[in-house]
Amino acid sequence: MRKLIATAVLALSISTAAHAQYENTKIKVGQLAPELNLTTPDDKPIKLSEVYEKRVVLLDFWASWCGPCRRANPRLVEMYKKYNGQKIKGAKKGFEVVSISLDKDKDPWVKAIAKDSLYWPYHMSDLKGWDSKAASEYGTSFIPQAFLVGPDGAVIAKYNFAEQAAEDLEKMLKDGYTSPMKKTGKKGKKEAEN
Repeated sequence: MRKLIATAVLALSISTAAHAQYENTKIKVGQLAPELNLTTPDDKPIKLSEVYEKRVVLLDFWASWCGPCRRANPRLVEMYKKYNGQKIKGAKKGFEVVSISLDKDKDPWVKAIAKDSLYWPYHMSDLKGWDSKAASEYGTSFIPQAFLVGPDGAVIAKYNFAEQAAEDLEKMLKDGYTSPMKKTGKKGKKEAEN
């Protein structure tokens, strides 16, 4: 009996340690999403705040060299097909994906986008790998990793895999978008300007 209890305690502590190892502690639900100003594969500048305005946006951190990311991409594509174009009350332009690459080389990044059929319009990177401004701003120390951002710039949720956002998206399709900043008393970009 003691061996069984000891084994259960050990298993629980290992599970808890593994979860803590893969939990982003920098970004908090309800905070304003850090601004990103990176470039597209076509070398055009793109600002995150321009994308999330009037949209619910899934930020998907990935890289062409990341096996788990690449294996998750088909599920992300299916999720995009399902939710892009759907009406979300409080987000007039609906749902969009922004893929943020931690690649260092442009060619493999662009080839992976094509090979994995990541056909949404918003891809960004500074091609600095783990030294990326995006990785630093979002506390990204592992990939894949994703964040759901509301039309007011509020971080709605954070995930280890992008497809975990489906439950929150289903809820928003049913109930509409409610800013977590209102619950925490924080003000979003537009509320602070008024």
